[in-house]
Amino acid sequence: MSAATEGLVISTFSDDVATLTLNRPAKLNAVIPELVDELCTALEGAIRTGVGALVLAGAGRSFCSGHDLEANSPADDLGQLRAQLERIQDVTRLVRAAPFPVISKVHGYALGAGCEFALCSDLVVAARDAEFGFPEVGVGLSITGGISRLLPTAVGLVTAKELVLLGERFGAPRAKELGLVNLVVERNELDDAVWRWATALAARPRLAMRLAKAALDNGVGELDSAFETEIGHAMVTQVSPGARQAAAGFVGRDRG
Repeated sequence: MSAATEGLVISTFSDDVATLTLNRPAKLNAVIPELVDELCTALEGAIRTGVGALVLAGAGRSFCSGHDLEANSPADDLGQLRAQLERIQDVTRLVRAAPFPVISKVHGYALGAGCEFALCSDLVVAARDAEFGFPEVGVGLSITGGISRLLPTAVGLVTAKELVLLGERFGAPRAKELGLVNLVVERNELDDAVWRWATALAARPRLAMRLAKAALDNGVGELDSAFETEIGHAMVTQVSPGARQAAAGFVGRDRG
């Protein structure tokens, strides 16, 4: 097994499988621009390396608790804000462009951007303790990562509106019922379950795997249009006084 420098994203490679681990455990792997940059760089590295499968995981007690509202302040320059928004969408672009399957290994919280990271993956394996949710509207922000297209495609428009507009958290069993999670296991079984799938996928014929993934992803369609709509909405919400007030109220509140 080989490992990269332990920054905000740890990359390890073993048995033709790459594992990218979000590494801000003290902040429940909350997203900051530097973490997004490192994640995109790690994804690009895995694509260049030519692995057979990739696992996306989170260090510590959670997969990813969403955007770090304490650390993230809206960019004053609209060009800089757009670049930040496009960068987080690059995670989805890279996952979809990868010629190998990507499995999200979810435990603890998968909220906001964390939920988006999970749902842009090809497969999701979740511990029974996992909590999913889209709190963006409640803090005056907008969904990103192509979720405006991917979520309705997965669960239907009515349910997607319920999940995004109400922003209520839901557990792994409900996520499985909705079709957002492939497999739910006990927390102590999560590592083995994900590794079993990852190594099985990595052993399958590469060309057939790449073509099957591309065909299914292309069937979803119109993702580029969703990306552009999300950027427009996010640029409006992130600079609005209401968003800043809501975010300030959220900071310091127990994420549990």
